[in-house]
Amino acid sequence: MNNSQYWINHFRVNAQEKRVNWDLSPQITDAEIATILSSLQAWQLGETSEGKHLIAAATKYANHVGDPAYVGAIRLFIKEEQKHGNNLGTYLDRINKPRITKDWGDSLFRKIRYFNTSMEIWTLAVIIVESTAQIFYQALKDATQCTLLKQICNDILVDEAYHIIFQTERLAIIYDGKSAFSKSWRTAAYRYFFYATSLLVWFGHKKLFKAGGLTFKKYFKKMQYKYVKTVKAITHSEAALWV
Repeated sequence: MNNSQYWINHFRVNAQEKRVNWDLSPQITDAEIATILSSLQAWQLGETSEGKHLIAAATKYANHVGDPAYVGAIRLFIKEEQKHGNNLGTYLDRINKPRITKDWGDSLFRKIRYFNTSMEIWTLAVIIVESTAQIFYQALKDATQCTLLKQICNDILVDEAYHIIFQTERLAIIYDGKSAFSKSWRTAAYRYFFYATSLLVWFGHKKLFKAGGLTFKKYFKKMQYKYVKTVKAITHSEAALWV
């Protein structure tokens, strides 16, 4: 289990990595654009949050548990997410497509987090979103032959792998601090929240997922695997495993 200072160091080092060659010009067909544009715009918007409510929740939690460095780690995590949004936005600019300011999925998530002050719910939600993001960006990468866009996706995929570890470790700490009764109902609540959100993402972006070679069955199987690696592992189910 890594502490908050470890993650601060990780995010600082990772910020120096340059995995995207911006000297490349976008090479994407009109057909590819027609397939991926709406999803690309929606995810670009989702990656641009200032994270004020998450920082507030993290500060409250860090003060409660005596881990002030956690707030610094969260700030750097948010900065890395914003980098994703900036990169996707730059790509949209280069293909002369607009950045949108409103999307139903993003609006729903923003409403939920606006009223949420629980670090537990925040962390669980981020694990789920990051898990779907891994599948989304891989599908986006597979749906285009544009080298620049593939590099942008690859950069995000590398970051997201660490994001999930970061958030999963924290949720494990939070969960382990609960009573036996609290753990019993949380196990079911975590599961339902995970799969309900997974279904919303599929129906919102199934056109892109299909373009990336995924059927609903394949998508759901991938999400089941991610659930076992993260949320189910945290709840110490007999079927859980760490890979």
